[in-house]
Amino acid sequence: MNEQTQPATVRVFIALAPPDHAKEELARQLRPAYGTHPHMRWNRIEDWHITLAFLGELPAGTVALLSRPLAGLAARRRPLCLALRGSGTFDDRVLWSGIGGDLDALHMLAADVRSAVISSGVAFEDRPLRPHLTLARARRGDGTSAAEIAGRLAGFTGRRWPAERLHLVGSNTGRGRGPIHYRDIEAWALGDGIRTRS
Repeated sequence: MNEQTQPATVRVFIALAPPDHAKEELARQLRPAYGTHPHMRWNRIEDWHITLAFLGELPAGTVALLSRPLAGLAARRRPLCLALRGSGTFDDRVLWSGIGGDLDALHMLAADVRSAVISSGVAFEDRPLRPHLTLARARRGDGTSAAEIAGRLAGFTGRRWPAERLHLVGSNTGRGRGPIHYRDIEAWALGDGIRTRS
């Protein structure tokens, strides 16, 4: 089989990404936990993101249907001001950082993104938005709890930053033993259409 053959399906989501300085600010707070909790599966800092819509496994040809509606949506929406704040866990296994700032605008953007996906004819499970940034997962059966780390980060409040780009992200599906890695399929500046008309 040719190694350059494109996969038949792609795992896809639509997200915002914190800028490097915001990620570095949180990473400094996490550094002690990297040493004390080496058995956690820590997400790569460059992969940190805020998911607006998780579309799951899609046929590779379907992904192209999303490009035009998402580009148009991004052009019409202004950047929004967010911050990384606090922490918590899902099921005591998944460690996350919370999101602060303009949450009303974040929820409206997510609703518009999901409408654009549905209008493109792409089916997905529309779960309620719980704005967060996933940091790590505890491995099943090793007794590690994410709650202790979450407690240490509960008072964390990062500086505000503008979310300026909408990202259509693909990943390998984690079928092998290696970690999941993310890559931008496309990304669009928020508010480009507004600036052009000004």
